[in-house]
Order: sequence, then C-alpha cells, then structure tokens
Amino acid sequence: MKFTVTLLALLVNSLLFAQQPTVPKIDPANFTVAGRQVSYAGEVAHLNAKNGAGFLWLNNFTFTNGTIELDIKGKNTPGQSFVGMAFHGMNNETYDAVYFRPFNFKNPERKSHAVQYISIPTYDWPTLREKHPGKYENTINPVPDNEEEWFHARIVVNYPHVKVYVNGSAQPTLEIDQLSNTKQGNLGFWVGNGSEGWFRNLKITQSK
Repeated sequence: MKFTVTLLALLVNSLLFAQQPTVPKIDPANFTVAGRQVSYAGEVAHLNAKNGAGFLWLNNFTFTNGTIELDIKGKNTPGQSFVGMAFHGMNNETYDAVYFRPFNFKNPERKSHAVQYISIPTYDWPTLREKHPGKYENTINPVPDNEEEWFHARIVVNYPHVKVYVNGSAQPTLEIDQLSNTKQGNLGFWVGNGSEGWFRNLKITQSK
C-alpha cells in the first residue's frame, strides 16, 4: 500500500512538473535574431521591416506539442504587416507558422484573410490559397477595436492538429492539420516580407 501511494505521488508530481509553463524573459540573452534587426524595450521585442521573412528564435528550446501564448502588435498597412509565430523550425527556410494580417482584421472584403497557416518551403500562402482556398486562412473573432492595438494569440499544437484562438475566445478562429512531417523544432517570433512587428508575454506549455 505504501509503495502504491508513493508511486502515485511520483506520477502526480511528474505530471505537474511536465505542465509547468516556460515564460522566457524577453531580452537578448534568450533569443537569436535572423533576417531582421531587433530592439528591446522593457518586456517587448520589436523586429524591423525588411524584405523576406524575419525571426526571433528562442534559444535552447525545442517545441513539440503544447500551447503557445503571446501578445502581438502589427500595423494597419496593407501588404506590410504579417506578424506571428514560427514553430517546428529546422532553420530559417524550413518551418511551420501561424501569422496574422492586422490590416485585414476589419476589412469587409478581405477579413477572411486575417489569420494564416503556412508550411515553408513547400506551402507558402499563395500555393495554399490557390490549391485550398479558405482552408488554411480565416477571419478572426473577436475583432480588435483597432488594427494597431495589441491582441492575444493562443496557438494549440497537438501534431498534426493546430487550433488558433484570439483574445480569449472559446472557439478557434483557425483549425487545421499541419502539412509538414516535422513534429518538433525551434520556436520563435515571425514577421513576413516587408513587415515589422512587436511581441511580448510569451508563454509556452509543453505537452506530450
């Protein structure tokens, strides 16, 4: 009986330990920038605008499955604000990502392109929109009052399933299956071509 109770306690402690979130401090010691210049102000990281994709990879961290939470801010500038999170990254050319287009949040004609999943290098957004229209992008709900204000994103990955929630919504704003075969890898803030972005309050909770 004593052995059973001890074993149960060890299992409970193990599960509790496994579910403890990682909350990295937003500073140069914890991140490596690629394709951009980064500046830090308090607990906010800013990636500047340049051609191509930009990354701020979390150092010494391998993400498999779990929940990624963060606050993001972009700009209400059409075609120049693509901001989100890259995960299961092998390098700067091979990764999956979920990102947002703030300039489309309230646009009645383009709001269905507000949030996007991509799997680079094979499945960038033009390929997915052409071959699978409406499947890997969607509107967001609730919509922020201002396209240039902070919004909260929660990305839940249970390979291959991905669900994306915005601003505390109980219903996912995007739900897809990953197109890549990569089940783990690097994790980092992401900005798209010609875009700058602001990021804060990153919290990662790993699961099996």
